[in-house]
Amino acid sequence: MTDTTVNAMAPEVVLCGEAMLLMVAEPGVPLERAVAFRRSVAGAESNVAAGLARLGHRARWIGRVGDDPAGRAVLAQLRADGVDVAYAEVDPGAPTGLLLRDSHPVRAIDVQYHRAGSAASRLTPQALRPEMVAGARLVHVSGITAMLSESALRATVRLMELARAAGAAVCVDPNVRLRLAPAERWRAVVGPLLHRADLVLAGEDELEVLDTGGGDPGRAVRRLLASGVSGVVVKHRDKSATFTTADGTWGPQPAYPVPLVDPVGAGDAFAAGFLSGRLRGIPPARALAEGAAVAALAVQCVTDVDGLPDRTGLDRALAGFEGDRETVHR
Repeated sequence: MTDTTVNAMAPEVVLCGEAMLLMVAEPGVPLERAVAFRRSVAGAESNVAAGLARLGHRARWIGRVGDDPAGRAVLAQLRADGVDVAYAEVDPGAPTGLLLRDSHPVRAIDVQYHRAGSAASRLTPQALRPEMVAGARLVHVSGITAMLSESALRATVRLMELARAAGAAVCVDPNVRLRLAPAERWRAVVGPLLHRADLVLAGEDELEVLDTGGGDPGRAVRRLLASGVSGVVVKHRDKSATFTTADGTWGPQPAYPVPLVDPVGAGDAFAAGFLSGRLRGIPPARALAEGAAVAALAVQCVTDVDGLPDRTGLDRALAGFEGDRETVHR
């Protein structure tokens, strides 16, 4: 069965992947001691979809949730953010995934995934059809979806093929999570997907895990460009980011200094800001700045999506970060 809400306009961006119900403990309290939790939504592609929709883009999310309260909550939140979920599937035979975690600005965050046998893991290539990407300029996926199951991997490859046929660019964020599988499995499954992309967004540490450049991120970027990738964003360990194409390198764009509340979701927030800039055709350096600004806003709030701004909020934040004017809204 599918959601009956149909977006009358073609999407700019199609995102396909896992979305889970998130239960995040009250800030600062270790997961094992927490008694109060806040409900939200988590998932690499759904986070980026929400970020792009809030910034004014027509974003469509494709994925599977269970026919359960968690699945209904996920879809309701995505709709509330303006994301088109017309092609989201509701699976009556499998549950929506659940993510439990705590939240702390300094110490390591504890995360528990409950996704084995989830509806998202039952994504199949047969469920993906050309009309889902018709008219889109960009299709975005993460390595997490490809790692959920063999059928989800085949579905990811199928979506990339449909994007090519539709004339849409393909963006891949490896989003390596070693809790999901060991490094060698990520290398075997996700490494090849990067070379099939038009745009890669990856952390320096992720490029080392995937070994696309023999452990050297600079060499990894050169190899990706040589294989046909048009552009590579590298998020460095010092939280700066660079963007490299055949025409040169922009950056490093440093992270904006802000009070850190919850670092989870910063990468997805950066992706939303950067991709928004690219979709609007602004210069690469400015797109990097917008990505950094969205990430800076996201990490000042608990949950992956609470801090994601709308266009006005992003413009005001950038003005404040760059010292152009007072940002208090009067």
